[in-house]
Amino acid sequence: MSADTSSPRTGVIETRSIDVVPMAERHGKVWHQGPFWFTGNFVLTTMVVGFTGPSLGLSVWWTVLAVVLGAGFGTFFMAFHANQGPTMGLAQMIQSRAQFGSRGAVVPFIATVFVYIGFLVFDTILVTQGIGVYSEATWFWYPIIIAVSIVIAVVGHDLLHFIQRWLTYALVAVFAIITVFAIVHFTQAPIDPAAAVATAGWSTSAFLIQFSLSAGYNISYSVYVSDYTRYLPVTSSAPKLISSVYAGAGLSAIWLMSLGAVLASYIPGADPIGTLREVGDMIVPGFGTVAVLVSVLALVSIMGVNAYGAMLTGASAIDGFTPVKPTVKMRVIALTIVGIVTLAIALAIPENYVDSFNSFVGLMLYFLVPWSAVNLVDFYLVRKGRYALTDIVNPRGGVYGKWAWRGIAAYALGFVAMIPFFSLSFYTGPVAEALDGADFAFAVGLVVSGVSYYLFSRGRDTAAEERAIARSEEVFGTWHR
Repeated sequence: MSADTSSPRTGVIETRSIDVVPMAERHGKVWHQGPFWFTGNFVLTTMVVGFTGPSLGLSVWWTVLAVVLGAGFGTFFMAFHANQGPTMGLAQMIQSRAQFGSRGAVVPFIATVFVYIGFLVFDTILVTQGIGVYSEATWFWYPIIIAVSIVIAVVGHDLLHFIQRWLTYALVAVFAIITVFAIVHFTQAPIDPAAAVATAGWSTSAFLIQFSLSAGYNISYSVYVSDYTRYLPVTSSAPKLISSVYAGAGLSAIWLMSLGAVLASYIPGADPIGTLREVGDMIVPGFGTVAVLVSVLALVSIMGVNAYGAMLTGASAIDGFTPVKPTVKMRVIALTIVGIVTLAIALAIPENYVDSFNSFVGLMLYFLVPWSAVNLVDFYLVRKGRYALTDIVNPRGGVYGKWAWRGIAAYALGFVAMIPFFSLSFYTGPVAEALDGADFAFAVGLVVSGVSYYLFSRGRDTAAEERAIARSEEVFGTWHR
């Protein structure tokens, strides 16, 4: 893939993908990132995360505290990735070539595609249930839902921003009513007092599991962030940008996970669609259907975001081995492949998807934490935002090489260090088992990968990189903020 500094597009469909966004095409406002990430995280899969604490016997308010701390912690890492977009003008994952090499970056790429496809699968299932019309006809609804999300992703960046921004108003209006009613009604007169009593306690392991899932859920958005900040002007304020992303993603996660905790604590066998419809209809008959349909629109929108990210990451991985020309045709082909894979998995997944989803969130955390640590340490502490963009988009790797041992080794060390601390439905590490299933593997992975990469990077050839940066600036200009 060669550097492209052509003039801005004039058509409706976005033409950029894994190439650098030139200065002439930079647009958008920093504050738009707040509603974008608010809506992006305000989906029913987020509510499912809040069901975990009560299901393990944790009281509603202890669950809410774990959610606040976990989501607040995880969003911190996600938000700091936002600054990379306007600085480099690149999609999130292709930046990883600077740490892993043009081919070595396939290691985090595989984990990232797993995240995108996983969310697409679970969202497809929830949208079908939310539509509520012949929902058992998955062979009919799944292809239609996936196709709509792909069309949105084909149009691309600006359409996704537009949809997410305007959906924010509808979501806030509907869920403010649902939340106030749920808190006032259920805490005073629960539907099933026995259910409330069953979740009235404290459990250290349950608290840590809820904390970990909440943190991991928002850390998983780290792989998306600069895909949607890369069009911003390079002069965009870093503190304002980071704060906007943090506020949007953090507030929505805390709100919806906490609402999930309240509902799961007082409604036996809570599920996101049925429970939301039930609570809404308790307020005004038919309001539950309105709430579900608004949630379905948000899910379809975030499916477009996931499909878009999967396309960018897949193209980045392939480009490391054989050059990919970033054309509209390439986008359509890549997104079609994403849709077919999503459909196949969605049709095959077990009916008890909630258990599958919790394990999926745990795995996301384990796979993405080492990458996030390496990527952030490189950007803020090692290279401090100075990169040779022409070498990053060069499939041959340029000054960063094809296989960069520092990033790969740091990632591997962090991942291996976490294994004894894993706590999943199908595997519990010895340390986690000794702690009754408590999970803080992410903390181990962050420290081991981040520190390892920082130490490994002390011997890199900075003179060669500076020469490469100078050559890159002759093509793209001086972009460093």
